[in-house]
Amino acid sequence: MTEAPMTAQAASTATAGDILSRQLTAQAGAFLRALPLAVGEVGARPGSAAAVPASGTVDLLRAVRRISGLLHTFGAVFEQAWAQESRTELRWLLNLLALEPGYVRRSARLLGAVDSLSGTDPEGTGMLAGHAGAPKARALLDRQLTLARTRAHSTVLQELRSARLHALADRMTLLVGEAPLLEAAGGRAAAVLLPQAAAAFTALAASAQQLPLQRAATPYGGDGLRRLGAVPVARGAADADTALAADDAPWSRLRILVKRARYALEVCGRPSVELDELDAVLGRHQEAADAAVTAATAARTPRITPATAYVLGVVHADQRLEVEAARYAFGRRWPELPPGLDGWLEIPPAEGWGHSPAPRTA
Repeated sequence: MTEAPMTAQAASTATAGDILSRQLTAQAGAFLRALPLAVGEVGARPGSAAAVPASGTVDLLRAVRRISGLLHTFGAVFEQAWAQESRTELRWLLNLLALEPGYVRRSARLLGAVDSLSGTDPEGTGMLAGHAGAPKARALLDRQLTLARTRAHSTVLQELRSARLHALADRMTLLVGEAPLLEAAGGRAAAVLLPQAAAAFTALAASAQQLPLQRAATPYGGDGLRRLGAVPVARGAADADTALAADDAPWSRLRILVKRARYALEVCGRPSVELDELDAVLGRHQEAADAAVTAATAARTPRITPATAYVLGVVHADQRLEVEAARYAFGRRWPELPPGLDGWLEIPPAEGWGHSPAPRTA
């Protein structure tokens, strides 16, 4: 079912409940249509998923993210216990469906890095070209990530047959009919929803202000590697991992806030191309950081040769440089964006209140 865009007159008289019910009905319907396709796609592949999830899984993830984001940003007009339970279950499904494709992308990223660093193509010789540890490091990464992907696939198959998923599907079916709204949802859409959408942008701006953007002002500056080198050797690898995790955490949190701001704009009927770009940049940041952790973990595998461990250390450094490059890209884009919701609302509406822009294509 395709929702017709609201006219200006209808938007001016619509209540917050009208707008949110419209959004939830559309996204819950998309969830229910995509769910059997996604389950079938997972069951059809014996542990060898594609780097980009199939269409049913993509549509399901899109619906899950938007429903969850809507319940978070505009949670004040929903029955609180129901909204919290729904967000918890949606987060579980989101993490579950992203697990196996995440390992596939990480494998492609790390194996590609080893090939690039050890390559001898006409564009230039890699710094690991001819290194005795490169083939062994590649084989080790491939073996470990294949095993992790296979285990993730088994977990996904088991959970997709669970009573928990059926209960979530039932919850979405009820959501198509009527959302549990509070009395506050009877107010005018602009008066009720705009302050909550503005809060999402305030949280995003506050989080961005806490980032060390001056430190990330040089592309491929390697600042993260220099700070990691300041960790005393005696404190060991665990402290180095902790330092990097603490360094990456604000950026991971920022990506969540960017997504929430995007979905709030969709409810307002505004385009969000710039936020789409920020989301993509922060996605690259997250994947490079995760890949670096995997390389560091592989380098601590017992009984590997020093040459293999050296190559994995170089790959780890390469991925941390990718992290720094993503931070630089974010720092270049962020100052050019409107500072709050008011600036975004000056952009002409896409099709009016409650009508989401067309989904992005991969």
